[in-house]
Amino acid sequence: MSDLNGIRIAILATNGVEQAELVEPRKYLEQNGARTTLISPKAGEIQAMKHDEKADMLKVDLELSQADPEEFDAVLLPGGAMNADILRMDDDARAFVQSIDEEEKPLGVICHAPWLLISADLVDGRHLTSYYTIQDDLRNAGAEWDDQETIRDANWLSSRQPADIPAFNEAFAALLRESVRNRQVA
Repeated sequence: MSDLNGIRIAILATNGVEQAELVEPRKYLEQNGARTTLISPKAGEIQAMKHDEKADMLKVDLELSQADPEEFDAVLLPGGAMNADILRMDDDARAFVQSIDEEEKPLGVICHAPWLLISADLVDGRHLTSYYTIQDDLRNAGAEWDDQETIRDANWLSSRQPADIPAFNEAFAALLRESVRNRQVA
């Protein structure tokens, strides 16, 4: 299948990223024709995790300070508590997602990844899911939170955890296809 042919997806992640939440959606997206770029605050490699255990080292494709949101059609934000906590404090990461959202490009967020969107002042009035431990953070920032596999809110798709990745992959691909169709019509 190549129904996502040519779609450019930025994957923002750093040390502590939950490996399954980055690797599985990336593989699915690339198998469907999308081009993904792993973007991180520092060049080189990042340490992925399987819950609280070290997993693989993942090669960074582009340093965040060099990334231009205009060059991408969508963003994938995998979770992992440490990953999300580091990215939420990064000025470039906040500016990147703010730019993507301002252009109404698709944003896919998994697990703890909504922390970046909270710190970027983007969640007020949005409907999301996440890993259950950050539901209070989302509510306190003005979001409506529900415990569901995935929740679609306009150009955003959120998901809870690694077990939900198959549902997330299908729903994110549908959001990307819709976004491409809408841009072609406009």
